[in-house]
Order: sequence, then C-alpha cells, then structure tokens
Amino acid sequence: MPNAVDELLNILDLEPLEHNLFRGRSPKVGWQRVFGGQVIGQALVAVTRTVESDRRVHSLHGYFMRPGDPKVPIIYEVDRIRDGNSFTTRRVVAIQHGEAIFAMSSSFQKAEDGFDHHMPMPKVPMPEELPSEEEIKARFMPMMPDPMRAYYERERPIELRPVEFERYQTGLPRAPSFHVWIRATKRLPDDPSVHRCVLAYASDMTLLDTSLIPHGHTVFERGIQAASLDHALWFHHPFRADEWLLYAQDTPSASGARGFSRGLIFTREGDLVASVAQEGLIRPRPDLAD
Repeated sequence: MPNAVDELLNILDLEPLEHNLFRGRSPKVGWQRVFGGQVIGQALVAVTRTVESDRRVHSLHGYFMRPGDPKVPIIYEVDRIRDGNSFTTRRVVAIQHGEAIFAMSSSFQKAEDGFDHHMPMPKVPMPEELPSEEEIKARFMPMMPDPMRAYYERERPIELRPVEFERYQTGLPRAPSFHVWIRATKRLPDDPSVHRCVLAYASDMTLLDTSLIPHGHTVFERGIQAASLDHALWFHHPFRADEWLLYAQDTPSASGARGFSRGLIFTREGDLVASVAQEGLIRPRPDLAD
C-alpha cells in the first residue's frame, strides 16, 4: 500500500487527455469536498506541462468557485495566454459536472539575475525543539475535538509542527499570527517543479485557520463554516519541500464573514522562498455548534 507522499505524487501526476486538457483524481479518504490545496497543486501541474522547461513559475492567483466533488475526476483546461521572450502566462480552469470549480492564472519566467533582498525569518524554535506529530498524538489527541482528532489520525503527506500548538487547547483569543514548520514526510523526486507543486498543495493547509486565531476559534469547530475563496502564491528562490520550511502566517483583517491571511515561507537557514495570501469564508454558524 503506497504511503501518503506516494499517493500525493500519484494525485499530482495528471492524465493527459488532449492538447491543453488534463484529468486529475482525488484521494479516497472520505472527504466531503476536495481539499483546496489539491486543486491548486493539480492546476499548477497542468499549466507547468504546457510551458518550456527553462521557465519556472513565479506567481499564481486562483479563485475557488464551487466545492469540489471527491467522487469524480477533475478536468483541467489550460489556455496558453502568452509566450514572450522572458515571461509565459497561462490560465487554467478546473471543471466538474460541466461547471467551473476553480480558475487560476500563473506566470513563468526565464532565470535572471537582479536585485535580491528579503525580510528576516522570525525567531522561533527549530522543528527538533517542538513535539513531533507522534508526540502530539500521544499527549493531546484525547483532548482534541472529534474533527481535529480524525485529521491527526490520518496518514498525511505533509508533516506539521506548530509553534503555538497551545492555541488548540485553550480556545482563547490570541495574537493574530501563527508559525508552523512543514515538510513532506518522505523524500521527493529532485525535479524542482515537483517541489513547487507540493508546496502549492501545502500552502492551503493552515492559512485559513489563522484568520480565526484572534477570535479563539478553529476551522475544526462545527459552528464555523470555512472555505478558501482565493489563493495567491509567489515563488522567490529554489527550495526542497521535503526539508523543513517555516510557514510564518498572520491575519491583518476579518470582516463580512471573510478572513484575510498572509504567509511567508522560509528555509531553516532563513531564506525566504515563497509568499502567500488568501481570503477565506469564516462564517459563524451557531445553529451547527455542539
């Protein structure tokens, strides 16, 4: 039986159907809807396969329009907007049941030299100083709500080591920031495009939840209706997604049942390799609360 990383790589290996047309599937894990990071990652795979190998993606901007159905395949239709001397632009639409569920624009660029600077990495404990997922399960799982316990019981392709794990225990409002170390749980192929697609997948895992921290809630609560609305990701420097990366997140604003969150992704050496921004639905549903 393949492990979770092998399954993720299989899911990201889209089936070519026709020129500019690809088909992806979802894992059989009993989800009620398709995980947003899966759609982002598959969409990035689809557009990457239509771009010359000497160009790498530097930005993507996507909108979620409908919940994905995990029981049926997703069709990805790529539009080759432009192939310029330095930049390549692509648009892709993900389709299920004859309707668009996600649309994304992306830009690729030939490697160039130029100015280089980045913000410093926050001072936080290194991943070895934090409880592993096995330790988290042993120490905290009996206290977790059922949805969160089910999340941690599944084998997952991305390991998470939250710095501020106590937020899940107290249920109290906290400062509007969150730090978590992330990495694939198994070594990935050396192809840099695979690492970018895996990071695109992982970038949607905790960002929406960050927007609930100032209010003392999480997306695991029955009384919160949560869904990603849009997602933007910029790649700055090369990295490996199977080595520890610090995902430093904050939430500048929430209003109108929407939460806005940002993220900076650093290597453990402190190099900023990617930036993320997302707005998501965080609708209070007292009628669904326990």
